[in-house]
Amino acid sequence: MLGQYPACVRLRIDLAYDGTDFHGWASQRDLRTVQSTVEEALRVVLRLSAAPRVTVAGRTDAGVHARGQVLHVDVTQAPDAPRLARQLNGVLPEDVRVLAVGEVPEQFDARFSALARRYSYRVSDAACVDPLERHTTVLHPRALDVDRLNAASTPLLGLHDFAAFCRRNDTGTTIRTLQEFTWHRDEYGIIIARLQADAFCHSMVRALVGALLMIGDGRRPVAWASTLLAEGIRRSIVAPAHGLVLEEIRYPDASTLATRQEVTRQMRQAQELEGPPAPTP
Repeated sequence: MLGQYPACVRLRIDLAYDGTDFHGWASQRDLRTVQSTVEEALRVVLRLSAAPRVTVAGRTDAGVHARGQVLHVDVTQAPDAPRLARQLNGVLPEDVRVLAVGEVPEQFDARFSALARRYSYRVSDAACVDPLERHTTVLHPRALDVDRLNAASTPLLGLHDFAAFCRRNDTGTTIRTLQEFTWHRDEYGIIIARLQADAFCHSMVRALVGALLMIGDGRRPVAWASTLLAEGIRRSIVAPAHGLVLEEIRYPDASTLATRQEVTRQMRQAQELEGPPAPTP
């Protein structure tokens, strides 16, 4: 008899996808999303009566891409992992690919076990964008100064309340630790931002990039992003989605998964109760 039964095996699935034609990660009624597409593929391949629910490391907005997304899902028995990956790719559309499937301990949580998320953002200040890269590179209409971009990004590093750069969420904290925020121009003239944090709140990366681009092209002073951070007032400055790629999710080794998950949950709860950190003198 086909159907769903109490789960006994947890699988980690690594994904890549082109977000151009998706309405983001999270399932939405009557809209094409990555989550619903992956869950339906699992239902078909595992021959279930209903699609299983998956837990993802980080939800991406409409138009955002991923090269290193991670999810976990509970199933009734351990599959042949390479075979399952091939089967899923045979069912999934071409803009979603399963990179790897593996069995993980039940303490693994794709969201709460993560140590860090890393994103990249690609922008061109040339006259036009290579048509082969138009879905992954944003055309900026003004010349950008990489030195100004880096000078403005550095003060944002560390533990802060990023309320000025996060979409309002009454049930979650906006306190995050920004571990990396750098910019460089590659050999083709494309400017690439690299951002890493313990976690990002909704639209945080695109809001940070949007504000920094206004500094990089000279419309705002270098200290403007730091001023916004201190004020904590949300501004509607959000860079276009298609330049953003979720590159990597980092996890601890198996022996510390349970500890990491609990630490993350407690930290989020404490931040919500205690509020933002005291400002640095």
